[in-house]
Amino acid sequence: MSRRHFGQFALLRPQLPRPNRPFRRAFTAGANRSNSSRWTNRAAIAAITISGLVYAMTCQKPVKFDARSLAELDERTKREKGIDENSPMRLRMEQFIREQQKAIVFELEKLDGKSFREDTWTREKGGGGISCVLQEGNVFEKAGVNISVVYGTLPKPAIAKMRVNHKNLAEADEVDFYALGLSMVLHPYNPMAPTVHLNYRYFETMRPDGTSQAWWFGGGSDLTPSYLFDEDAVHFHKTLKDTCDKHNKEYYPKFKKWCDEYFCNTHRGEARGIGGIFFDDLDESVADADNTFAFIQDCLKSFLPSYLPIMERRKDMPFTAKEKEWQQVRRGRYVEFNLVHDRGTAFGLNVPGSRVESILMSLPLTASWRYMYEPEPRSREQRLVEVLKNPKEWV
Repeated sequence: MSRRHFGQFALLRPQLPRPNRPFRRAFTAGANRSNSSRWTNRAAIAAITISGLVYAMTCQKPVKFDARSLAELDERTKREKGIDENSPMRLRMEQFIREQQKAIVFELEKLDGKSFREDTWTREKGGGGISCVLQEGNVFEKAGVNISVVYGTLPKPAIAKMRVNHKNLAEADEVDFYALGLSMVLHPYNPMAPTVHLNYRYFETMRPDGTSQAWWFGGGSDLTPSYLFDEDAVHFHKTLKDTCDKHNKEYYPKFKKWCDEYFCNTHRGEARGIGGIFFDDLDESVADADNTFAFIQDCLKSFLPSYLPIMERRKDMPFTAKEKEWQQVRRGRYVEFNLVHDRGTAFGLNVPGSRVESILMSLPLTASWRYMYEPEPRSREQRLVEVLKNPKEWV
């Protein structure tokens, strides 16, 4: 037992009653003190200490961390110890996405020529985030690169729903959780330049003592053009496939199919865009935490090489008013998916104390809904719709 824990137990031992008389020395000093009296005193002290130890072990309640106290503990850890490979995964992931947000914003500002507005916000129950948003830029009509960190408590219905995919999640009336992620959506002005979405996230539930109970990663990146250029689709998908193949050659086909199925406006029978990769619930049943974290890192770092070359080719292309109108219609479909089908949007809006402005950052600045709008037969617009209804294998 450590000295610190021994001291805690000693302090908790029952207090012995003291007689109302002046204190007297109970033994004589020096050579007059016998060995037997010394051992008698030691035995008495040991008996008192052991009784205090038993009392503490049977009566003291275990330490319980709630979401707020865990957030405060994490902040103190970051200040006093920093973050390294031995730190909790949640802190390592948080450090990484903060670094990547800065790197991505820096490159997008170079491309656009205007600066992002940066808002730092906090949550009362722990956590917060940084929202970086650019509106009415030179290249981007609206762009957002956000990170969020949330400490909270899952109610029983949410726990039951999550246990479908995570059997190691405890059955309880409530469970404290931690969630963080980097989410990005870029909507260019030029209808020849595609919208892109990215999100990488980490979710963890905690035991009452604050240690990790269940964890998983999720994320992906997908492209949504208004006008389809095959070379752009091939480049985007090949960059993602090369990244996936470094870790597991089964990842890309599995996650590409998952993306096509998830980002689908089922009420219209068409995909939101031409896909990419999407995955969720990557936990210890797939790979250990360190290997999955390495995969997440490579995926997020692959974004700029996957997207910037496309933007350099398309951002200054000429376009007509008719083509801009088609872009607005496609953006309307983008809005439909985010508000009707997207689980991330629904989860965020239902977390108490969530920052609505950051959650709805993904919506475009402009969009339109035209009644019974149909593209002309054999047009470029019609070809895009055909691909959205029948997703292609690009690599």
